[in-house]
Amino acid sequence: MIREHFQYRTTITTILAEEEAHIEAAKTAMVDARSELEREILRDPFFGSTYEPYPTNVSSPAARRMTAASEPAGVGPMAAVAGTIAWYGVEAMQDAGAAFAVIDNGGDIALIADRNVTIGIHAGTSPFSGKLAFRVPPQDAILGICTSSATVGPSVSFGTADAVTVFSRNVSLADAWATSLCNDFTECSDDFFQARDLTGVCGICVIAGDTFCRWGTLPEIVQASVDTSLITAGI
Repeated sequence: MIREHFQYRTTITTILAEEEAHIEAAKTAMVDARSELEREILRDPFFGSTYEPYPTNVSSPAARRMTAASEPAGVGPMAAVAGTIAWYGVEAMQDAGAAFAVIDNGGDIALIADRNVTIGIHAGTSPFSGKLAFRVPPQDAILGICTSSATVGPSVSFGTADAVTVFSRNVSLADAWATSLCNDFTECSDDFFQARDLTGVCGICVIAGDTFCRWGTLPEIVQASVDTSLITAGI
């Protein structure tokens, strides 16, 4: 297996693949998607700055995915940017013939896999952090696994959760909902999830301090010792 760090401007990723050609396909697709979005923001700067859904006419396919995902989640389209770029990368790897392709874009993951994939849970200073992982079974169709945190990383968040992880086949949607739920989280309750239209979301895991709650269908959660050196970060 090849593990490669790839950074293009503020897009900072880890790519896993079996062939170098699949890595190169991912890089090209992610740069192209980001370039599309940069042109969109130049055309309409508000697209890149609003924290609210922005049902405007957008010219690029990547921007359309982001605006569509942001509307039900009640966030701005840029809340879905990392997952969307990762999604494009894995699609390109799949088109190049990959059966195993993982892109982690700063905690927002898109993947297909012909084997089990173990994904560690990093949740800041929570006692669960670094001790649990999702064991994701083989996936023929692309799966999004996106995480937002109010206590870890540079992203803007208005909530208190250490980690909100959302699973969806629509990677943009997973990213948008992770941001939205993390912004709004105060305590675990059925009402917290039932008050939202989570159509398209497979499962959700929330960690806040010593609180752990879940909704929907999640992969098996296993004990793990997470190697923090594998966390995607800038160099």
